[in-house]
Amino acid sequence: MRWLWIPLALLAPSIPVVTTAGPCDDLSADRKAVIDAVFASEHPYDGCDDTFAACLKADPVHPLVRRLADWMCSKAARGADAASLKRSLERRGLTMMRPGKVHAIASEFDAVAGCTRAPVRLTLYACARCPFCSKILPELYREATNGRLARRVALQLKAFPIKSHKWSTESNQALQTAIDLGRGWEFLLAMFAKFDGFHPDRIPGLVIESGLDRTAFADMTAKPSVREHLVESKKEGLRNGVEATPTLFLNGRRFLADLDTETVVDCVLEELEALGP
Repeated sequence: MRWLWIPLALLAPSIPVVTTAGPCDDLSADRKAVIDAVFASEHPYDGCDDTFAACLKADPVHPLVRRLADWMCSKAARGADAASLKRSLERRGLTMMRPGKVHAIASEFDAVAGCTRAPVRLTLYACARCPFCSKILPELYREATNGRLARRVALQLKAFPIKSHKWSTESNQALQTAIDLGRGWEFLLAMFAKFDGFHPDRIPGLVIESGLDRTAFADMTAKPSVREHLVESKKEGLRNGVEATPTLFLNGRRFLADLDTETVVDCVLEELEALGP
């Protein structure tokens, strides 16, 4: 009997190679023209000394250059023009380049979500009646607890009342009470979920929704320490140059990049890469 030897590779079914297109690979012609113009003139703030166009031809491409290119392409896909992309890159560089001034931020009178021992701490000074806060903070909370930043970031919440916001005093007093009782994030998210219909009369219902005991909440609210903690949180923010909400700090550095969820998440991931294993 003669044996016919056939390589196993020829018997195995062919498996197609799947490639995933990045944000820069799926742009329309007009959007690609915008990003090409930016890449031809702008330089990464780190990772490569040439223009993006030249740096992206390197072998290998520096990870930060690729990250920044993908981020800008995503912005271009959503309609950003060349001028706004250049400003966004500049602001991000001001946030991420070291050394930068590190502000003193206390680890008390706050609420922390995510991983409390993570190497990256993202501090958010927020007013409970801030419309923009009600949009971005729940998104960042989801990213920190069950999304791309899960187990990677400590999301620190600091109450910062803004007088021009209606019901600011009552809502932030209630928020600080919940913070002191260990349910600050839960209370704030419950409040934001019904942001448009808020009235101080609805606070007792929000207390129950956030898992707090109404009696314990009432007892804590009556304590002078709650107001003292709220005042100290506001004073700390003022010392750190906070004037509006939300104001973010990344490991103590003022966050000057664009305040959209994608940019914040990407900056945290960049910070993690810079810190190393």
